[in-house]
Amino acid sequence: MPDCGDCVDCRSKKSNLCSKLPFKVSPWMPRHETSRFTDLKGEVLYHFLFVSSFSEYTVVDVAHVTKIDPSIAPNRACLLSCGVSTGVGAAWRTADVEKGSTVVIFGLGSIGLAVAEGARLCGATKIIGVDLNPDKFETGKKFGVTDFVNSGNCGDKSVSQVINEMTDGGADYCFECVGMASLVHEAYACCRKGWGKTIVLGVDRPGAKLSLSSYEVLHSGKSLMGSLFGGLKAKSDIPILLKKYLDKELQLDEFVTHEVRFDDINKAFDLLIEGNCLRCVIWMDKQAGS
Repeated sequence: MPDCGDCVDCRSKKSNLCSKLPFKVSPWMPRHETSRFTDLKGEVLYHFLFVSSFSEYTVVDVAHVTKIDPSIAPNRACLLSCGVSTGVGAAWRTADVEKGSTVVIFGLGSIGLAVAEGARLCGATKIIGVDLNPDKFETGKKFGVTDFVNSGNCGDKSVSQVINEMTDGGADYCFECVGMASLVHEAYACCRKGWGKTIVLGVDRPGAKLSLSSYEVLHSGKSLMGSLFGGLKAKSDIPILLKKYLDKELQLDEFVTHEVRFDDINKAFDLLIEGNCLRCVIWMDKQAGS
């Protein structure tokens, strides 16, 4: 996510969506739409999401670079380039979770667990995790999850019905961290009327659409919003989160379950697909463990 510091959006506290260098999936550098990479034969190699981190050396626009405290280990700082920062930021910046509030998180992967961590930091007292894998509850407890709903074991009730009963009418904040329109509907259905917020972080399949009742939108008083990179402004918010890590307020170490060398990158993808890791750090040099 760019942070140019010049456009209306980057100067505003209300948005992290730069209008000078808008986010898009592109194979080029953002300003010139050219590549700075070639292989040994001189043929063009392409960029990815303006970072291209699967490379020992990369070229990144200044709007996409954030200077951090050099005392912080890179295998922990990297967690805030994506993933953990997105979840924590969604609770902290996008939703602005209030102390004593109730939070529901659909999907307890690393993004969802990071939402739990952010909600915990904000002082939420009830954090309900929703997932098909009951083992995620034990993991979630490390990050503040207090209750668990197995979405595949709700009997003749929908997940939203179960949560509405647990929360006496709906949660203050609901986060969709999977990327399924049906779960966005469920999240919206179990956030509280009048002030409930539903925040969408999951990336759905292309072309997926939501279908909400106009009547419900009008009469429920709820909010539905998306959150890219957790609403964080990289140049100002990442240093704040790293300071919280140094002060032992924010957990980062607990998200790293594996570290591998770049030669073993396919092992990292296997772990991801199998659901056997949270964050797998990839080292470009030879010093990584496993």
